[in-house]
Amino acid sequence: MKQLEVQIMGQSYLLGTPDNGDERLLDAVAKVDAAMCKIRDAGKIKARDRIAVLAALNLAFELSDRASPATPAAEPLSAGVLSEPIDQTQLDSLLSRLDNALGSDGRLL
Repeated sequence: MKQLEVQIMGQSYLLGTPDNGDERLLDAVAKVDAAMCKIRDAGKIKARDRIAVLAALNLAFELSDRASPATPAAEPLSAGVLSEPIDQTQLDSLLSRLDNALGSDGRLL
């Protein structure tokens, strides 16, 4: 397994990749970086961990839509960034749940 150094939202990460997995890993990094930068650039959320969670949720939501083509495409979660904005009450509720999940130190792990 080889390692690649990548940049996500301006921060360097050293990631392991299986043989012949470089292109797929770089594609995944580009998608994550684009999703996180889009949320950050909207200016509503500043904390990197919150941005990462929202980006991960949106990417997972998109994947689940692709996995079940019989289901009509649903709108991804957003903070007024990726599609139709959710209302402020929904956003506040989501951010409150995220704060509770992150705990007092603001970290998932």
